[in-house]
Amino acid sequence: MAAETSARAAGYAERPSRLAGAVVCTKSPAGPGPAGLVLPDGCMDLLWSEGRLLVAGPDTRAFEPGGPPAHWAGVRFFPGTAPGLLGVPAHEVRDRRVELSELWPAASVRRLRERVEAAPVAATALEEAALERAAGAGPPDPLLRALVVALDAGRPVGRAADELGIGARRLHRRALVAFGYGPKTLARVLRLRRALAMARAGVPYAECAARAGYADQAHLARDVRQLAGMPLGELPGGRR
Repeated sequence: MAAETSARAAGYAERPSRLAGAVVCTKSPAGPGPAGLVLPDGCMDLLWSEGRLLVAGPDTRAFEPGGPPAHWAGVRFFPGTAPGLLGVPAHEVRDRRVELSELWPAASVRRLRERVEAAPVAATALEEAALERAAGAGPPDPLLRALVVALDAGRPVGRAADELGIGARRLHRRALVAFGYGPKTLARVLRLRRALAMARAGVPYAECAARAGYADQAHLARDVRQLAGMPLGELPGGRR
């Protein structure tokens, strides 16, 4: 699954990372508000802002940051790739923004903070740190990567599990660690992202619903209300 570039927000930028399965993000105070609405996308983020290091867990509902405008830099990890790098099961940080000091030893956090703040570009320093951790962590679970591909292609969870040769309970346990929630919730999140990507490209809502795998437009509208907390017609550009 590819992360979308949401450069519509002033002061915000994304670029592909040198780390496979990630993008590098920056946000300056020039943007409208702190960081814009964050929609569920299955991703986890390693973030720096004004001297703070944070981990953003996978969301099951829309999140809107508070506080005054600030500089932000981060690495966004695609679904299932972050827990091995950050050393925390995804379900432990689900719907949370957690200080990195709660997850890593104080000395490691201090060194990373000093490194980021001394770097010409904070986001690049975070990316380099992520690359170093990836070198020692090994690749993500290939079975779960295959699950993301299958679900993002619209396959039902049961069919995907059968194709992967894994039982439902075992798959659910592994999905909690990797994604923060079970495969059915992951499928809903990925389906919503497919529909919204088409809607932002100008595809009519009814066609978006049909092509993304919803029963009808009303089904899409219900999912938008439940996952994004607002009517379909009022939904802004998403994670910014």
